Amino acid sequence: MRGLHLTADLSGCDPAAPWMTFPDALAVLCRTAVAASGLTGVAELFHRFDPADAQSGITGVILLAESHLAVHTWPELGGVTLDVYVCNYGADNSAKAEALMSALLATFQPTTVKRMALQRGQAA
Repeated sequence: MRGLHLTADLSGCDPAAPWMTFPDALAVLCRTAVAASGLTGVAELFHRFDPADAQSGITGVILLAESHLAVHTWPELGGVTLDVYVCNYGADNSAKAEALMSALLATFQPTTVKRMALQRGQAA
């Protein structure tokens, strides 16, 4: 089984953007980006941490038929971490993973980004 694991650590994101503190806004953003990338969401959970105020971040996960998307926001720091992993068992989903990451980066508009890509697994 082979897979592509993409991560991005973002800083300088707008803490007032709705997807930084409102789980419903982040969920819509993520669902839309997943669908546009051609990946398939099968389950999800978005949790806002206490106290639920303008500084409370969110952890959101969408379980994909191809693997997962995880997003963590820190509005008090203007930070976000993104984690996109796709299995390439039945087909190469790498381009879809890259499209999903690019869509999220375009929306969060960070001033700095640290990205990593890891090829996982081994050829059959």
